[in-house]
Amino acid sequence: MADAPLADLHWSRGYTDPAWIRRYTSAGRELLPSRRVWRGTAPARSLPTDTAGIDQLTITAPDGRALTLQDLYAAARTDALLVMHRGTVVYEKYLYELEPHDAHFNASAAKSYLGLLAATLAHQGVIDRAATATKYVPELAGTAFGGSTVDHLLHMGTHVAYAGRPFDKPVEAQRYHAVIAPPLRPYGYSGPTSIREHLATARATAAPGTEFRYENGNVEALAEILRRVTGTTTSALLSEMIWSRIGADEDAYYVLDSEGVEAACGGFSATARDVARLGELIRCGGAIADRQIVPSAVAAAIPDAPDGYAQHVRFPAAPPSAPANLSYHDYWWILNDPYGSFMASGIHGQRLFISPELETVIVHYGSQVMSPVAPVAPLVPAFQQIGVHLQRTR
Repeated sequence: MADAPLADLHWSRGYTDPAWIRRYTSAGRELLPSRRVWRGTAPARSLPTDTAGIDQLTITAPDGRALTLQDLYAAARTDALLVMHRGTVVYEKYLYELEPHDAHFNASAAKSYLGLLAATLAHQGVIDRAATATKYVPELAGTAFGGSTVDHLLHMGTHVAYAGRPFDKPVEAQRYHAVIAPPLRPYGYSGPTSIREHLATARATAAPGTEFRYENGNVEALAEILRRVTGTTTSALLSEMIWSRIGADEDAYYVLDSEGVEAACGGFSATARDVARLGELIRCGGAIADRQIVPSAVAAAIPDAPDGYAQHVRFPAAPPSAPANLSYHDYWWILNDPYGSFMASGIHGQRLFISPELETVIVHYGSQVMSPVAPVAPLVPAFQQIGVHLQRTR
């Protein structure tokens, strides 16, 4: 099975069925139980708008093709694209009946938001990056995560196999989805039905820190650590530390497993405008006007991949022939481009792109099919070229 193409897997519907993907990304609360991330009581912070004239911008793909934004939308199955430059919304587009007030799944981009919480709590001394997970969650003893440090978890540094089977990234991703989403379970499914049960089947196959291995269990183990040390849910923690303080328009939400635990690695949904507010907060050093919300040292450290971890990695869905020219830090992808750019990334085209040098924040929501026969859209080159265009023309 490990060598089978994803489209042949008998539980690959969550990746390859276009109708399911769009329904899941845009209407998750109708399919699964959820918990809100409260926006608080403060008025929504207004977003200034301006027209930047990028509708006719031509994007050059890595293979030399010239793409219009409409071509990009088709390739990426775009649901929303929002571009901010110097704090002003200069472009905003919604497709497939998505509205500005609609929450959309962020998929694995949510990992980065949890990483932001963890990095902040570490900066405050609430958790210790060098401590093992069992210090905070004794029940993780004996699993692949129990002997890993917080820092190992934050950098995908565990080497894990589940239930004795060989590790295969696409298969394990789908098995995780089956844990939290009963509609994605194949006929006769008898595996774990909660995140806790799933983590309990994980066993280490090499020492922590041996290599970079992108895997959802790291995030869920870390989320449980944060819940234990703060005594609150992931939803309430994100609300308290960030969401209620950025002037969000809408509540966000997490989907829940059968035990009422948030799917922290990818079950988060929010509007594009509110995710753009989060991106702008980070671009501005963790501050909104004169209010410091995220410590400036935490925001500044995001692009700094630490020594001891792989400096050159590739996206999880990238083919083996793709260049390994990214870095990874605290669940953020570091692009190593000339502009200091980094981003949160989700499997179906969800992106929060932040470029300090280009003074640009871009939110992209998509419902792209993941299949060997569906080429990945060149989103990052498009974001970089949009940012360069804005710097030259505004």
